[in-house]
Amino acid sequence: MSLRESAADMRDELVRLRHALHREPEIGLHLPRTQEKVLAALSGLPLEIRLGERLSSITAVLRGARPGPTVLLRGDMDALPVSERSGEAITSQVDGRMHACGHDLHTAMLTGAAHLLSARRDELAGNVIFMFQPGEEGKGGAKIMIEEGVLDAAGERPIAAYALHVISAALPRRVFISKGGPMMAAADRFVVTVRGAGGHGSVPHRAKDPIPVACEMVTALQTMVTRGFDVFDPVVVTVGSFHAGTAENVIPEEARFEATIRSFSKASHARIQERAVTLVKGIAAAYGLDVEADYQVSYPVTVNDGAEAEFVGATVREVYGEQRFIRAPQPFTGSEDFSFVSDRVPSAFVALGACPPDIDPGKAAYNHAPEARFDDAVLPDGAALYAELAVRRLGVAAE
Repeated sequence: MSLRESAADMRDELVRLRHALHREPEIGLHLPRTQEKVLAALSGLPLEIRLGERLSSITAVLRGARPGPTVLLRGDMDALPVSERSGEAITSQVDGRMHACGHDLHTAMLTGAAHLLSARRDELAGNVIFMFQPGEEGKGGAKIMIEEGVLDAAGERPIAAYALHVISAALPRRVFISKGGPMMAAADRFVVTVRGAGGHGSVPHRAKDPIPVACEMVTALQTMVTRGFDVFDPVVVTVGSFHAGTAENVIPEEARFEATIRSFSKASHARIQERAVTLVKGIAAAYGLDVEADYQVSYPVTVNDGAEAEFVGATVREVYGEQRFIRAPQPFTGSEDFSFVSDRVPSAFVALGACPPDIDPGKAAYNHAPEARFDDAVLPDGAALYAELAVRRLGVAAE
């Protein structure tokens, strides 16, 4: 029986696990109930399991019957601080928390892959690391797991690493998409506080008004992007928060704004950090105001190894057919802390269309939306692809 057929046979088990995770979502680095459910699902498998110390991670190692290299498969487990409005029967039972990004599907898929590969342990020439990761949503859980040794869990660094991510909208249902090179953006946070001197709104010349200065910074950041960076190596700056003042006739002492900054190459990622800080400091100085510019580097660019991306595409086409794989025309503008893995191991990050069949993908709610819905039918697809990539990559390496 093929891995795809075996995965289809375990569909009900994968759905039950996914639904249990969806009803009881947890956020951040500490997911005790999620960890408990996954450990129960892995019980009885021939795995070496280690739990995280600084987070509720699970690192499970499957050692093949024959010696060989190691591959890593990663699934993230955390939810979001979102109140669910999907209308589904499995709606979150925890107020203000929802698996709005599909990590419950990733966890169930990776658990399924552990079962599929454990059943074929005698055929494996090498090791598989299953990386069950909390804290992907802005907490850098992958980085912490690396610091706690996930990449060396089998005794040697993986020769390849793979991650899957479901998408609730835009992509055709049950179609995989990937590409070599930059796959997901770097994401940083820029917090700027402009400090002046308060006063009466009728005599602004007697004060140092931080509001117009902060506004000039916001527009100047946009101009800097269009005039300072190559359009074919893009940078995106979005100011999503701006706060100043308490009344219409009072000039406040300070104004504060926050921006998310996305970039798609290591060069632009490094350059925007320096340029953004220099720009706001220069504008503040020109008006005689003080400024605090706090540039927080979050996630680096997720870069797919070219050979591994081609390997993923070839595997999908062979297992599922030509129509089930699309080469992404450009990177996604979202970010991923799988980037910390791809910085150290040749990797491929793959997206999977998971829009339910009764919804037009072009009109569906996107990941992170309270209305986001995901199709359970993709669970066997993801589990089988995880397992196929491990089996074939170890097989290729063993030849």
